[in-house]
Amino acid sequence: MQKLAKREEQIMQVFWTLQKAFIKEVIPEMPDPKPHYNSVATMVKILEEKGFLAHDAVGNIYQYYPAISKEEYQRHSMKDIVSQYFDNSYSNMLAFFAKEQNMSDDEINDIVNLIKNKKK
Repeated sequence: MQKLAKREEQIMQVFWTLQKAFIKEVIPEMPDPKPHYNSVATMVKILEEKGFLAHDAVGNIYQYYPAISKEEYQRHSMKDIVSQYFDNSYSNMLAFFAKEQNMSDDEINDIVNLIKNKKK
């Protein structure tokens, strides 16, 4: 799975929220400055070519929907981050966040409990 560029990810975030949308419905949901219709249409076409979006024909226009779930993309992205920056170690990643983000003991305990519950 390819990594999304910033604008591609912004567009996918909108589709993951709306589930199905026409291009004209995507633009108002985008962050400012709002992109031009043609720019979004081009990016949507690229996202479809990459396999992130699919479409249904509604009359003579297309209604697009995610072909890849947000969870699938998150899973893939996290694996890449852990591989590239933390030597394939989730422990290293968690230690980094605990140290760099000044996580409280409660936050760390919450994470430990989530992990323990997930394994059950």
